[in-house]
Amino acid sequence: MRKGGMAERRNGGKSIRPTTSGTKRSRARRSPTAVPPHRRTAAPLELLAQLKELYPDAKCALVHRNAFGLLCATILSAQCTDARVNMVTPVLFARYPTPFELARANPADVEEIIKSTGFFRNKTKSLIGMAQALVADYGGEVPRTMEELRKLPGVGRKTANVVLGNAFDTNEGVTVDTHVGRLSRRLGLTTEEDPVKVEQDLMRLFPQEEWALLSHLLIFHGRQVCIARRPRCSDCVLSRVCPSSLV
Repeated sequence: MRKGGMAERRNGGKSIRPTTSGTKRSRARRSPTAVPPHRRTAAPLELLAQLKELYPDAKCALVHRNAFGLLCATILSAQCTDARVNMVTPVLFARYPTPFELARANPADVEEIIKSTGFFRNKTKSLIGMAQALVADYGGEVPRTMEELRKLPGVGRKTANVVLGNAFDTNEGVTVDTHVGRLSRRLGLTTEEDPVKVEQDLMRLFPQEEWALLSHLLIFHGRQVCIARRPRCSDCVLSRVCPSSLV
């Protein structure tokens, strides 16, 4: 062995340089989807505080005067934009201002009014059935509990959360629509796709008194900045703490 050199052994006249522990290894490449080392996931309360500051006027986008109006509007909002619903409801409520009128409505007339919201036949069936149930079981008043609301035709947990949180200031749960679900995953608040499981994760992370507002804040941010196909990460105040940020 030469002094200061590398050991060699002869094998059929060929020199073989054995691998040594000092051999330089190639550096592992970081996944392009991995969280950059300078970025951390914000604590839920920190996210909430930043969103509150950004959207101090966040509220339910469905225009309504009372619980019945909000209930109708929320049923109509399925697979439809709030803006479109707000164009339809003034005509609907002028014709059927209370459950008593809507319960006696001709389905064809209701269908014609709400046709532009999509799925208008199913929605008409839900609206009239809901109004009939309110008249028959609750004296025309909208009930104030999750259990009672979910017994009404066309009313699921999401709709009940909207009504309870915005008409009655009751935080029974978190309303999870497409915006809330998308942002919750992007912000690292959940890995779930099922809205019920997303809601359960959010309820564990945020104070109960903030549940209704949380939905509005995430919806506002999802519509204005964290857009589905092209999120505006460079304009987002949460980009430094968002694990999905592209900047």
